Amino acid sequence: MEPPFVSILIPIRNEAVYIERCLAAVLNQDFPPGRMEILIADGMSDDGTRQKLQAFAEQHTIIQVIDNPKHIVAAGLNLLTQHAGGEILIRVDGHCIIAPDYVSKCVDHLQTGNIDGVGGPMHSIGEDTISSAIALAMSSKFGVGGSAFRTETGQTKLVDTVPFPAYTRAIIDKVGPYDEELVRNQDDEYNYRIRKAGGKILLAADVGSIYYSRGSLRGLWRQYFQYGFYKVRVLQIHPRQMSPRQFIPPAFVLVLLTSILLAFFFSWGWLVLLAITGMYVFANLTAALLTAKRTGWQYLWLLPITFATLHISYGTGFLIGLIRFIHRWQDNN
Repeated sequence: MEPPFVSILIPIRNEAVYIERCLAAVLNQDFPPGRMEILIADGMSDDGTRQKLQAFAEQHTIIQVIDNPKHIVAAGLNLLTQHAGGEILIRVDGHCIIAPDYVSKCVDHLQTGNIDGVGGPMHSIGEDTISSAIALAMSSKFGVGGSAFRTETGQTKLVDTVPFPAYTRAIIDKVGPYDEELVRNQDDEYNYRIRKAGGKILLAADVGSIYYSRGSLRGLWRQYFQYGFYKVRVLQIHPRQMSPRQFIPPAFVLVLLTSILLAFFFSWGWLVLLAITGMYVFANLTAALLTAKRTGWQYLWLLPITFATLHISYGTGFLIGLIRFIHRWQDNN
């Protein structure tokens, strides 16, 4: 039988450093090129990305570039979905390199597994010491909790969400467009709607990808601050989507801020502050030691800072989101 037609959807903005590697991996798939199209939504890049996209499009007729004036991922995915002609749609990020059999494996799972979406474990890497430490922290259970696609390999199971997912056209038509209010967490919210509609999402051990982590702690802070900030809207729209681990960073930041405030007014407040910070520092250093022992001692000095950046930025973003969206608890979008 002829394989289904597949649309690869790539929403990007300012990915000049990585876009050539990303597209080379997509073009190198073992899936029949005549049964695949590559659609790219460019969020009005101004770093040279657009010129590189145009060069690829001139050489490969299966590539089409579309303007995304709203800049954000959700809007780009909605534009691409409207233009896509595939029976199966696969999202790929500009920071990502998919394995040569990524498309064929996803198609096989969707055709034989009685599922509606599929993705695989994401292997985060860095290109220098800082980005490598960030990648290690993002792949650690202490760093990101029990996120299966970041911390587990070798398992195939139904999950809440996956990175770079492949969906059937039927489930996309059923669930509708992405929520364009969500600058971050649009994938978590979308996968929750799929599961709420009765769909199944598979984490498949044989579906592989590489993700280039942020190259600076500042970039990591901004990324996870936004994750926390927009997670509040997901909570307001879909309370059941939340898991206990997602409340731990904001609870920690709130307790930390409260103990700092108490220390200014009460002598015993310093004891509370020392106890809170002491327990966190101990847990942080223990996780850093265990990670460095397994992956390389050169990362030991960076890992505690990276772990703290992940936790405090997410928690701070979540608390600010609670204030920013305080009047929207009855707004189900």
